[in-house]
Amino acid sequence: MKANRILVPLDGSALAEMALPNVLEMLSEDAGATLNLLRAAEAPAVPAIDPIEAQVAVIHEAESYLEGVADRLREQGIKEVMTSVWYSTAAKAILEAARVRRVDLIVMSTHGRSGLRRALHGSVAESVLRRTRTPILLVSAGGAVDSARARRQATRSTAAPPADASGWKSTSSM
Repeated sequence: MKANRILVPLDGSALAEMALPNVLEMLSEDAGATLNLLRAAEAPAVPAIDPIEAQVAVIHEAESYLEGVADRLREQGIKEVMTSVWYSTAAKAILEAARVRRVDLIVMSTHGRSGLRRALHGSVAESVLRRTRTPILLVSAGGAVDSARARRQATRSTAAPPADASGWKSTSSM
């Protein structure tokens, strides 16, 4: 698949930036592609603080961060880098930017949360995946943790069930 316009949402964390090496590899094969760096920004409502000032501050911080990332990418030979800050929740910003910019691919990191942590924090990656038709490359930021979890799951799903089938959980889906 040839991607001419790639969207990479970043949240300012090293974890989110783990998607960038994959993008660099893709762009090294297609020098004409455009990289769109995106950051969603929202200012929390705080009593006694002017909401406009808070909004402007988070937008300026996001713009500064993205320009720093874009400069690093340009130093590595990526010529076509665009940055944009959307004042919205992360999932909404990614979905809207992908639509408006007509991107061919979204490349993003996932924290690899599951269970209670995922229920409490939500999953931006899952929300985007469920609500877009744009292809997505999800890069696991969990690394060894996710690999260990996958090995445990593979072991569980290939093990023979107990003789009385008690405690056996089917992993097949129909």
